[in-house]
Amino acid sequence: MSSPHPPLRERFPERFLRCALGLTGFGTGIAFFVRSEIGVPPWDVFHQGIERITGWPLGTNIIVVSFFVLLLWVPLRIRPGLGTLMNAVQIGLVENVVQDMVPETGNIVLRVCYVAIGMCAIAAGSGLYIGARLGSGPRDGLMLGLNERFGWSIRLSRTLVEITVLVIGVILGGTLGVGTFVFALGIGPMVQVTLRLFRMGERERLAAEGEALEA
Repeated sequence: MSSPHPPLRERFPERFLRCALGLTGFGTGIAFFVRSEIGVPPWDVFHQGIERITGWPLGTNIIVVSFFVLLLWVPLRIRPGLGTLMNAVQIGLVENVVQDMVPETGNIVLRVCYVAIGMCAIAAGSGLYIGARLGSGPRDGLMLGLNERFGWSIRLSRTLVEITVLVIGVILGGTLGVGTFVFALGIGPMVQVTLRLFRMGERERLAAEGEALEA
């Protein structure tokens, strides 16, 4: 009896679309966090710090940092996938476009709503992107590489990397605030929900959830 869910290689168009939509959601979410002005995700604190130095738009710095992080993959002997390269470019491009579209505001209620929208967009985007299984993003791949190369746990690798970039970002002038901690505490559980919301084959879904938990 044939499986109701075709093998991953036969579902490439669906997976590609899932990945592209997910990365669009991720970039959109970052833009809303930035416009909230009450804190951005840890990596984006670092990207903002770089922005203070370069004067380049935040999304452009996301792209540049992504490719520098990919260089760290070389000694770790990690091979990027199509989704890795899409991640490196698309999130930053989307962030640049959407940030210009989202109005600045001094209304604290609206700014809190921006954080809520950002969380939902990033969670939904992550669920779609992880589910596509076209390769880990540059930053997640770095954590996986540290795990494979040095035997560090995924959670330890992620914690060390994110604390490091967060501290450097704050020193450089990035925005650390309530939004940063909301993201750090809430994104994991929300991604688990979005992975279940989007239609996936059972085997594919379980594999994607395992990757999300590890990262």
